[in-house]
Amino acid sequence: MKKNMLIAGVFLTMLLLSCGNKTEENNEKNVSETKEAEWVSWFNGKDLTGLDVRGKTVWTVENGVLIGKGGMGHIYGGPVLSDLEVKGNFRISDNGNSGLYFRANPPADNPDGFPRGYEAQIDNHSDAFTGWIWKPGTPSGKAKSLITKDNEWFTIKVRAVGDDIKVWVNGEFMSELKDSEYTKGRFAIQGHNPGQTIEAKDLYYRDLSK
Repeated sequence: MKKNMLIAGVFLTMLLLSCGNKTEENNEKNVSETKEAEWVSWFNGKDLTGLDVRGKTVWTVENGVLIGKGGMGHIYGGPVLSDLEVKGNFRISDNGNSGLYFRANPPADNPDGFPRGYEAQIDNHSDAFTGWIWKPGTPSGKAKSLITKDNEWFTIKVRAVGDDIKVWVNGEFMSELKDSEYTKGRFAIQGHNPGQTIEAKDLYYRDLSK
């Protein structure tokens, strides 16, 4: 009898361990399957490799920072994406005007013109200030409040999935837009006013369409 009880106890222990291992494996599988894409850099911090310059803005790289000076222009980078997240650190000079574009493409009739796509605004003085979502020439997604200042670094993050577009500034949710006019494109940073300087660093994206 004791021998039978001992055998039964060993069998039960092995069964419980087996179930535990399978549960752990399933949990790990679920985590792996739901894990989002890794962040990928679209600016190497050294030079303009992989970036396409349009317009009059002069772009340089110093100490890991992408710097744009001069008149109107844009610099494009990254792959063509549809569902995405993009983020970066930015600093704009006094009375400057810029923006972080996504799903953006140069106009076919004027490649140096304003991109066709969406823009997370960078401007600390206009009514449609930093954090607003713009379509070409039109402020479309209202930002809650202005929390950035000229000559100070701040972060912008954008998430665009389908027709749902959201923007965060310094980690604070700022604006949202439901729109499906522009479905895919690259990233771009704008140079706008003559005499201004726009700086950007730590530029990363995630492809959420995979």
